[in-house]
Amino acid sequence: MQWTELIVFSALFLLVTVMGFLAARWQKGDTLEHLDEWGLGGRKFGSWITWFLVGGDLYTAYTFVAVPALMFGAGALGFYALPYTIILYPLVFLPLVRMWSVSRVHGYVTPADFVKGRYGSHWLALIIAVTGIVATMPYIALQLVGLEAVLRSMGLNGSGILGHLPLFVAFLILALYTYQSGLRAPALIAFVKDILIYLVILVAIIYLPSKFGGWGEIFNDAQAKFDATPSKTDGILLTGTNQLQYATLALGSALALFLYPHSLTGILASRGRNVIKRNMVALPAYSLLLGLLALLGFVAISAGTKPIVNQATGRPDTNTIVPELFGANFPSWFAGIAFAAIGIGALVPAAIMSIAAANLWTRNVYKEYMKKNATPAEEAKQAKLASLVVKFGAVAFIVFVDPQFSIDLQLMGGVMILQTLPAVAIALYTRWFHVYALVAGWIAGMGYGMWLLYNIGNPAIGKAHFAGSALPLGNISVFGWHPFGASTTQIYVGIVALLVNLVVAVVVTLIAKKAGWFNGTDQTDPSDYHVDEDNPRVKPIAAH
Repeated sequence: MQWTELIVFSALFLLVTVMGFLAARWQKGDTLEHLDEWGLGGRKFGSWITWFLVGGDLYTAYTFVAVPALMFGAGALGFYALPYTIILYPLVFLPLVRMWSVSRVHGYVTPADFVKGRYGSHWLALIIAVTGIVATMPYIALQLVGLEAVLRSMGLNGSGILGHLPLFVAFLILALYTYQSGLRAPALIAFVKDILIYLVILVAIIYLPSKFGGWGEIFNDAQAKFDATPSKTDGILLTGTNQLQYATLALGSALALFLYPHSLTGILASRGRNVIKRNMVALPAYSLLLGLLALLGFVAISAGTKPIVNQATGRPDTNTIVPELFGANFPSWFAGIAFAAIGIGALVPAAIMSIAAANLWTRNVYKEYMKKNATPAEEAKQAKLASLVVKFGAVAFIVFVDPQFSIDLQLMGGVMILQTLPAVAIALYTRWFHVYALVAGWIAGMGYGMWLLYNIGNPAIGKAHFAGSALPLGNISVFGWHPFGASTTQIYVGIVALLVNLVVAVVVTLIAKKAGWFNGTDQTDPSDYHVDEDNPRVKPIAAH
């Protein structure tokens, strides 16, 4: 047991717990018994709050441990996270502004709300809602993977259900203050989380390289390690077979990120279009941090850091690389701060993700199919209960199922959420696609993407299916025809599935237009996509 680290970790955890409960009084509205207040913080967060909230949501505890772990194990390929978060913000700058405006005019809380309003189809909205919930659930579980990595490094996590008790207690506290305070809790805690992470990364990136001979020596050690492995795809530079994978993984991840409901939650909670514009300019500061963070994977190689062996599987858990690096090379008190930064980094996104999933359930399943005349108070209560179910479902997943399965599900989640791009992102600009085409494209992209993922194996880890998201081009076939021959160049499955989705959607749309099929009713107006908070058409929350 690492007592100094544990005491510092517990003190900071207690601080954010108190902040979580007090958040209910912060920027308080008339009542929290309204989904706009509980689930979107009253839609009045300014630039600084939104910056910390969205940053805390996108750059998670799992990011903190998984990106360096990927650099540690695979080398340069792990650096895809940097270009992905660089190209992300120019891509989403204008779509997010339009989404905020139309959502503010009509009181939309979820992307599925927008889809229903745009196409007048509750079935298409249900597809988008279910996809969002299913894709978000493993994302929440992965935050637990990051938190568990820290607990293991402090000697707090053993085997069996009792070994997971600290994890359960942490998420019980999270569930309670999220139930009480809603989105205000993670918004307030995000200030502490992000300040701690900036502090830890900046200290680590200056102190640790000086301890191990500088960056030149660190890169030499990393290259020596990769040269000694039988793999032809690792190394400090990309190879001919993984360059396309690197580019498509970065592009696919960028296209997918703000399709996740939890990412949109932070945007819809902001006060106005100018707040979003400022944040799209300022959020790349986190990308700089992420680049520095990724390099810690190479630092761990130079330091000779070894991952903790998972007692349940008997395999090394590479997600413990960063905590082990910090624990071995920082003073105990500062290692405690670093562990708290990662731990709190799990709580903020987990809270936002559970709220986003609860909003989808409440607005697009419960109210649509179970109780159409639900009052705002009933909606809020249903969302609170749903958020509890989501959180403890994630805990149960980690306790009773191999955590590796959560990582596999997250690979599927990225492919899944990309299939909502035509109905959500493209629909912000045009209704050219027919509603039947969007459903058909979703089915084709989802089915083909899952089939491709199922057929990706990795004998090195004993997995025949769902062993990754990189697909050799030679494995792509069209009714038995292999357009790329036996090419071993790899590509991200999500991009392939999205292309199939779009092709099917285009073909079905052309057929539908030729046949004159009815394309639903658009409840939005072109002017809805340009209003700001001072526009008289923006309704007060009580009117939604």
